[in-house]
Amino acid sequence: MIANYHTHTFRCHHAYGEEWEYVENAIEGGLKILGFTDHSPQIFPDGYVSPIRMLPEELDDYIRSIDALKQKYEGKIEIHCGLEAEYYPALFPQLMDFLQEHEGVEYLILGQHFADNEYEEYHQYARSWEGDQEHKLAKYVDQVIAGMETGKFLYLAHPDVCLFEGDLPIYRKHMRRLCQAANACDLPIEINAQGTRFTGNYPYLPFWELAAEEGCVAVYGSDAHRPHFTCNAEANAQLEAVAKACGIRILDTLEIKKENGK
Repeated sequence: MIANYHTHTFRCHHAYGEEWEYVENAIEGGLKILGFTDHSPQIFPDGYVSPIRMLPEELDDYIRSIDALKQKYEGKIEIHCGLEAEYYPALFPQLMDFLQEHEGVEYLILGQHFADNEYEEYHQYARSWEGDQEHKLAKYVDQVIAGMETGKFLYLAHPDVCLFEGDLPIYRKHMRRLCQAANACDLPIEINAQGTRFTGNYPYLPFWELAAEEGCVAVYGSDAHRPHFTCNAEANAQLEAVAKACGIRILDTLEIKKENGK
Protein backbone atom coordinates (compact mmCIF):
# COMPACT_ATOMS: atom_id res chain seq x y z
CA MET A 1 0.00 0.00 0.00
CA ILE A 2 1.63 3.21 -1.19
CA ALA A 3 -1.42 5.49 -1.37
CA ASN A 4 -4.41 6.09 0.87
CA TYR A 5 -7.09 8.46 -0.40
CA HIS A 6 -9.51 8.02 2.55
CA THR A 7 -8.58 9.86 5.77
CA HIS A 8 -10.75 11.76 8.25
CA THR A 9 -10.27 14.65 10.67
CA PHE A 10 -11.80 15.70 13.99
CA ARG A 11 -14.40 17.85 12.21
CA CYS A 12 -16.68 14.88 11.57
CA HIS A 13 -17.18 14.47 15.36
CA HIS A 14 -16.19 10.80 15.37
CA ALA A 15 -12.49 11.01 14.43
CA TYR A 16 -9.68 12.10 16.72
CA GLY A 17 -6.20 13.57 16.51
CA GLU A 18 -4.60 16.43 14.60
CA GLU A 19 -4.12 16.33 10.85
CA TRP A 20 -0.32 16.37 11.12
CA GLU A 21 -0.45 13.20 13.22
CA TYR A 22 -2.15 11.37 10.35
CA VAL A 23 0.55 12.62 8.00
CA GLU A 24 3.36 11.50 10.29
CA ASN A 25 1.84 8.02 10.56
CA ALA A 26 1.48 7.85 6.78
CA ILE A 27 5.14 8.73 6.28
CA GLU A 28 6.24 6.25 8.95
CA GLY A 29 4.17 3.54 7.27
CA GLY A 30 5.74 4.18 3.89
CA LEU A 31 2.88 5.91 2.09
CA LYS A 32 3.81 8.09 -0.87
CA ILE A 33 0.35 9.67 -1.27
CA LEU A 34 -2.15 10.69 1.42
CA GLY A 35 -5.60 12.04 0.67
CA PHE A 36 -7.81 13.62 3.32
CA THR A 37 -11.53 12.98 2.79
CA ASP A 38 -13.45 14.07 5.84
CA HIS A 39 -17.24 13.73 5.74
CA SER A 40 -18.53 16.44 3.47
CA PRO A 41 -20.78 19.20 4.77
CA GLN A 42 -24.30 19.14 3.39
CA ILE A 43 -26.77 21.95 2.92
CA PHE A 44 -29.73 20.54 4.83
CA PRO A 45 -33.20 22.12 5.03
CA ASP A 46 -35.22 23.08 8.11
CA GLY A 47 -32.23 23.60 10.37
CA TYR A 48 -31.21 19.92 10.41
CA VAL A 49 -27.60 19.41 11.61
CA SER A 50 -25.89 16.10 10.94
CA PRO A 51 -23.97 14.69 13.91
CA ILE A 52 -21.39 12.90 11.74
CA ARG A 53 -20.03 15.49 9.32
CA MET A 54 -18.37 18.87 9.31
CA LEU A 55 -20.51 21.98 9.22
CA PRO A 56 -20.56 24.07 6.03
CA GLU A 57 -18.77 26.90 7.83
CA GLU A 58 -15.89 24.55 8.71
CA LEU A 59 -14.97 23.75 5.11
CA ASP A 60 -12.64 26.70 4.54
CA ASP A 61 -10.62 25.88 7.67
CA TYR A 62 -10.42 22.25 6.55
CA ILE A 63 -9.05 23.27 3.16
CA ARG A 64 -6.56 25.70 4.72
CA SER A 65 -5.28 23.07 7.14
CA ILE A 66 -4.65 20.56 4.35
CA ASP A 67 -2.98 23.21 2.19
CA ALA A 68 -0.64 24.04 5.08
CA LEU A 69 0.30 20.37 5.39
CA LYS A 70 1.08 20.20 1.67
CA GLN A 71 3.64 22.95 2.15
CA LYS A 72 5.05 21.60 5.42
CA TYR A 73 5.61 18.08 4.10
CA GLU A 74 6.56 18.92 0.53
CA GLY A 75 9.16 16.45 -0.70
CA LYS A 76 8.24 13.91 1.97
CA ILE A 77 4.73 12.88 0.92
CA GLU A 78 2.14 13.96 -1.65
CA ILE A 79 -1.00 15.28 0.08
CA HIS A 80 -4.45 15.90 -1.41
CA CYS A 81 -7.62 17.53 -0.14
CA GLY A 82 -10.85 15.67 -0.78
CA LEU A 83 -14.22 14.92 0.79
CA GLU A 84 -16.25 11.77 1.42
CA ALA A 85 -19.75 12.63 0.28
CA GLU A 86 -23.12 10.91 0.22
CA TYR A 87 -25.30 11.02 -2.85
CA TYR A 88 -28.50 12.62 -1.64
CA PRO A 89 -30.89 13.15 -4.60
CA ALA A 90 -32.61 16.20 -3.13
CA LEU A 91 -29.36 17.84 -2.00
CA PHE A 92 -26.66 16.91 -4.50
CA PRO A 93 -27.08 19.92 -6.83
CA GLN A 94 -26.82 22.27 -3.84
CA LEU A 95 -23.71 20.46 -2.64
CA MET A 96 -22.06 20.85 -6.04
CA ASP A 97 -22.93 24.56 -6.09
CA PHE A 98 -21.53 24.96 -2.57
CA LEU A 99 -18.24 23.27 -3.47
CA GLN A 100 -17.90 25.50 -6.53
CA GLU A 101 -17.75 28.43 -4.13
CA HIS A 102 -14.85 26.94 -2.15
CA GLU A 103 -11.56 26.46 -3.99
CA GLY A 104 -9.30 23.67 -2.86
CA VAL A 105 -11.38 20.48 -2.84
CA GLU A 106 -9.58 18.26 -5.34
CA TYR A 107 -11.76 15.16 -5.36
CA LEU A 108 -14.77 13.41 -3.88
CA ILE A 109 -15.25 9.79 -2.92
CA LEU A 110 -18.73 8.29 -2.69
CA GLY A 111 -19.34 6.90 0.79
CA GLN A 112 -23.02 6.07 1.10
CA HIS A 113 -24.27 5.42 4.64
CA PHE A 114 -27.85 6.66 4.28
CA ALA A 115 -30.68 6.25 1.82
CA ASP A 116 -32.96 9.12 0.81
CA ASN A 117 -31.46 12.37 2.16
CA GLU A 118 -30.60 11.63 5.83
CA TYR A 119 -32.64 14.44 7.35
CA GLU A 120 -36.00 12.65 6.91
CA GLU A 121 -35.09 10.05 9.52
CA TYR A 122 -31.64 9.75 11.07
CA HIS A 123 -30.31 6.23 11.05
CA GLN A 124 -27.37 4.75 9.22
CA TYR A 125 -29.31 2.91 6.56
CA ALA A 126 -26.40 0.64 5.71
CA ARG A 127 -26.26 -0.58 9.31
CA SER A 128 -29.98 -1.02 10.01
CA TRP A 129 -31.76 -3.93 8.32
CA GLU A 130 -35.10 -4.37 10.00
CA GLY A 131 -38.04 -5.10 7.72
CA ASP A 132 -37.90 -6.12 4.05
CA GLN A 133 -34.21 -6.75 3.52
CA GLU A 134 -34.32 -7.11 -0.27
CA HIS A 135 -36.28 -3.87 -0.64
CA LYS A 136 -33.74 -2.00 1.47
CA LEU A 137 -30.76 -3.51 -0.32
CA ALA A 138 -32.24 -2.71 -3.72
CA LYS A 139 -32.94 0.86 -2.67
CA TYR A 140 -29.42 1.28 -1.34
CA VAL A 141 -27.87 -0.10 -4.52
CA ASP A 142 -30.12 2.11 -6.68
CA GLN A 143 -28.96 5.21 -4.83
CA VAL A 144 -25.29 4.25 -5.01
CA ILE A 145 -25.61 3.65 -8.75
CA ALA A 146 -27.25 7.05 -9.20
CA GLY A 147 -24.36 8.61 -7.32
CA MET A 148 -21.75 6.88 -9.44
CA GLU A 149 -23.52 7.96 -12.60
CA THR A 150 -23.06 11.65 -11.71
CA GLY A 151 -19.41 11.32 -12.75
CA LYS A 152 -18.33 13.42 -9.77
CA PHE A 153 -16.52 10.77 -7.75
CA LEU A 154 -13.00 9.39 -7.79
CA TYR A 155 -14.14 6.02 -6.46
CA LEU A 156 -16.79 4.20 -4.46
CA ALA A 157 -15.84 3.72 -0.80
CA HIS A 158 -16.78 0.59 1.20
CA PRO A 159 -19.30 -0.84 -1.28
CA ASP A 160 -19.76 -3.83 1.05
CA VAL A 161 -20.65 -1.79 4.12
CA CYS A 162 -24.23 -3.11 4.10
CA LEU A 163 -24.90 -5.53 6.92
CA PHE A 164 -27.25 -7.71 4.85
CA GLU A 165 -28.57 -10.79 6.63
CA GLY A 166 -30.84 -12.17 3.92
CA ASP A 167 -30.18 -14.90 1.38
CA LEU A 168 -26.86 -14.77 -0.46
CA PRO A 169 -28.44 -15.12 -3.95
CA ILE A 170 -30.50 -11.98 -3.28
CA TYR A 171 -27.38 -10.15 -2.10
CA ARG A 172 -25.47 -11.24 -5.20
CA LYS A 173 -28.31 -10.21 -7.52
CA HIS A 174 -28.31 -6.62 -6.37
CA MET A 175 -24.60 -6.25 -5.71
CA ARG A 176 -23.93 -7.56 -9.21
CA ARG A 177 -25.88 -4.54 -10.46
CA LEU A 178 -23.65 -2.30 -8.37
CA CYS A 179 -20.47 -3.91 -9.71
CA GLN A 180 -21.66 -3.70 -13.30
CA ALA A 181 -22.54 -0.03 -12.83
CA ALA A 182 -19.10 0.69 -11.35
CA ASN A 183 -17.54 -0.83 -14.45
CA ALA A 184 -19.84 1.14 -16.73
CA CYS A 185 -18.82 4.33 -14.92
CA ASP A 186 -15.14 3.32 -14.99
CA LEU A 187 -15.09 3.74 -11.22
CA PRO A 188 -12.80 1.79 -8.86
CA ILE A 189 -14.25 0.36 -5.66
CA GLU A 190 -12.56 0.39 -2.28
CA ILE A 191 -11.47 -2.46 -0.03
CA ASN A 192 -11.92 -0.63 3.24
CA ALA A 193 -10.02 -1.22 6.48
CA GLN A 194 -12.54 0.40 8.84
CA GLY A 195 -14.58 -2.76 9.13
CA THR A 196 -11.54 -4.75 10.22
CA ARG A 197 -11.21 -2.48 13.26
CA PHE A 198 -14.72 -1.97 14.56
CA THR A 199 -17.57 -3.85 12.90
CA GLY A 200 -16.02 -7.03 11.59
CA ASN A 201 -18.60 -7.45 8.80
CA TYR A 202 -16.54 -5.90 6.00
CA PRO A 203 -14.51 -6.40 3.91
CA TYR A 204 -17.12 -9.03 3.02
CA LEU A 205 -15.51 -11.77 0.97
CA PRO A 206 -18.67 -12.83 -0.94
CA PHE A 207 -18.93 -9.28 -2.25
CA TRP A 208 -15.31 -9.20 -3.35
CA GLU A 209 -15.58 -12.58 -5.03
CA LEU A 210 -18.52 -11.19 -7.00
CA ALA A 211 -16.63 -7.99 -7.82
CA ALA A 212 -13.73 -10.06 -9.13
CA GLU A 213 -16.15 -12.13 -11.26
CA GLU A 214 -17.42 -8.88 -12.79
CA GLY A 215 -13.90 -7.63 -13.51
CA CYS A 216 -14.03 -4.65 -11.15
CA VAL A 217 -10.84 -2.88 -10.13
CA ALA A 218 -10.19 -1.88 -6.54
CA VAL A 219 -8.15 0.42 -4.35
CA TYR A 220 -7.18 0.07 -0.71
CA GLY A 221 -8.54 2.64 1.77
CA SER A 222 -7.66 2.93 5.43
CA ASP A 223 -10.71 5.10 6.25
CA ALA A 224 -8.60 6.36 9.16
CA HIS A 225 -10.44 7.99 12.06
CA ARG A 226 -7.37 7.76 14.31
CA PRO A 227 -3.81 8.75 13.33
CA HIS A 228 -2.35 5.29 13.95
CA PHE A 229 -4.82 3.74 11.51
CA THR A 230 -3.63 5.84 8.56
CA CYS A 231 -1.15 3.19 7.48
CA ASN A 232 -1.50 0.19 9.77
CA ALA A 233 0.50 -2.93 8.89
CA GLU A 234 -2.02 -5.38 10.36
CA ALA A 235 -4.99 -3.80 8.58
CA ASN A 236 -3.05 -3.54 5.33
CA ALA A 237 -2.25 -7.24 5.52
CA GLN A 238 -5.96 -8.04 5.92
CA LEU A 239 -6.86 -5.95 2.88
CA GLU A 240 -4.18 -7.64 0.82
CA ALA A 241 -5.43 -11.04 1.96
CA VAL A 242 -8.94 -10.22 0.72
CA ALA A 243 -7.59 -9.08 -2.65
CA LYS A 244 -5.49 -12.22 -3.00
CA ALA A 245 -8.32 -14.53 -1.94
CA CYS A 246 -10.76 -13.20 -4.54
CA GLY A 247 -8.23 -12.33 -7.25
CA ILE A 248 -9.33 -8.76 -7.82
CA ARG A 249 -7.02 -6.28 -9.53
CA ILE A 250 -5.68 -3.49 -7.30
CA LEU A 251 -4.73 0.00 -8.44
CA ASP A 252 -1.78 1.33 -6.45
CA THR A 253 -2.49 4.98 -7.29
CA LEU A 254 -5.29 7.01 -8.88
CA GLU A 255 -5.34 10.02 -11.17
CA ILE A 256 -7.21 12.90 -9.57
CA LYS A 257 -9.04 14.76 -12.32
CA LYS A 258 -10.68 18.16 -12.13
CA GLU A 259 -14.19 16.70 -12.44
CA ASN A 260 -13.63 14.51 -9.38
CA GLY A 261 -13.92 17.53 -7.11
CA LYS A 262 -16.44 19.80 -8.77
